[in-house]
Amino acid sequence: MSMKKPLILVLVCSTRPGALGPAVGGWLAQTITPRARELGVDLMSLTLGDLGLPFLDEEEHPSTGIYRHAHTRRWSATVEAADGFVMVMPEYNYGMPATLKNALDYLGPEWAWKPVGFVSYGHTSAGTRAVQHAKQVVTTLRLVPLGATVAIRIADAVQEGQVQQDDVLAGAAVGVLDELVRVAQALRPMRERAAAGTTPGPLPGSYVRPLAPGDAPEVTVLQRCCWVDEAVANDTLAIPALHEPLEEIRAGLASWHATGLFLDGRLLAMVRARRDGDEWHIGRLAVAPDLRGRGLGRWMLRAAESAAGECERVVLTTGAASRHNITLYESEGYRPIPGAVEGATRLGKRIFAAGMCPAPTSTPPGRA
Repeated sequence: MSMKKPLILVLVCSTRPGALGPAVGGWLAQTITPRARELGVDLMSLTLGDLGLPFLDEEEHPSTGIYRHAHTRRWSATVEAADGFVMVMPEYNYGMPATLKNALDYLGPEWAWKPVGFVSYGHTSAGTRAVQHAKQVVTTLRLVPLGATVAIRIADAVQEGQVQQDDVLAGAAVGVLDELVRVAQALRPMRERAAAGTTPGPLPGSYVRPLAPGDAPEVTVLQRCCWVDEAVANDTLAIPALHEPLEEIRAGLASWHATGLFLDGRLLAMVRARRDGDEWHIGRLAVAPDLRGRGLGRWMLRAAESAAGECERVVLTTGAASRHNITLYESEGYRPIPGAVEGATRLGKRIFAAGMCPAPTSTPPGRA
């Protein structure tokens, strides 16, 4: 499971002047904010009327992601950034507000694989018929509606335009947030696989994407798992990857060309590289211990080499007693580089022209 901090968008959907929606949205935010802090969740509240969305006025289909108007691009960026939604909505004539339907129709892929919870309000049905109407639409967009809801009957819960303190309603609101966060975390791998910048990996269902500073917690865990064997093989604990603090790892991910292999939200393998003069330096090649022997290390090595560009030589370092690593690198054409490096072996291989390094194939090329 990812350690990234989820962002939940609380969307107040009514745009009618004098509507009750902002008061319900304010009550909701005040009620769930303490629980959001406990869960490590960021909340962002937004009133649909503040977006200034006219009736859908884009020429291209939303699935293309081609947006001509600034208001669409702003709305797209807002929805794309969110990991889940709570929609605060009234019921109009057995249905959801037309403004919400319009806002949903503006976008396509930005909604996919994100959970949505509903806080409804109304008279006879407390807005529940509007929720049922909305669920028919959101599932088509691959939004995932929650089972938990909050239904506010205006005559019982609202006085002088404000939602009154009610432990049952408050408990239901916290329940929506709890379920929303759990489902958002569970769906994160689906969102990542669908996102731009990911490519298929060597294992069925796996994907490769650049690592960013926000991935530092997962990288820390993988490093500490993987370099224990190196410490044993080289009879030393003086291995930076075992002790590197989180902030240093985060800084390294910002400055290196780092790549991660993921499956179902789990970081399986990683490698990083960067240019130094005419050399392309590769480091932190790691594969989860339970997945070794399946060619992933070789695949990740070739992925790092394929980004070398115009560099003349690829260089890497491993422990002097790390025979398994040295055997792998030598089988890929690396040879020891003369020069003493205490406790370590430096290896390199020449690149005679750009593109000489083989790009990784879609299946593991061999056992490593």
